[in-house]
Amino acid sequence: MADPRLEIERKYLLSALPPVAEASPWMDIEQGYLPGEVLVERLRRERDENGERRYRTVKAGSGLSRVELEEPATAELFDAMWVFTAGRRLRKRRYLVPDVNNRVTWEVDSFTDRPLVLAEVELTSEDQETVIPEWLAPYLVREVTGETAYLNHELARQEVSHDAR
Repeated sequence: MADPRLEIERKYLLSALPPVAEASPWMDIEQGYLPGEVLVERLRRERDENGERRYRTVKAGSGLSRVELEEPATAELFDAMWVFTAGRRLRKRRYLVPDVNNRVTWEVDSFTDRPLVLAEVELTSEDQETVIPEWLAPYLVREVTGETAYLNHELARQEVSHDAR
């Protein structure tokens, strides 16, 4: 079994939001990144029908596997730190699409502040085969795992208006 702090995922660029995703459970996410070159620290607020949650996350590494350390954040701490993420933020709606046959959940992110749709799948090991589901295949442009331009902290540096879409 993989180290619980190790995030192993593949990421794909999509041409549009698949209808299957639109019919799936979702959450709205706002992410902001604190200044820093060695450590990438993220603040994230999630909203769904169950309410709102806030997290602090530090990620290290690149490519298919990265270390991820995450903890809940109080509203007070989040609000105090959020101001330092100005100019390094993004917004998206995340759809959670279960793939029962392959025992994974696809996370499809439709960015609400730019015209971009990405799909990610977390794996239990680097050698786990990734099977592209039939509902996703028509929308798949290409795999972008490890491409820095598609890392959320890089996208956040290109912050655009939340009214862009």
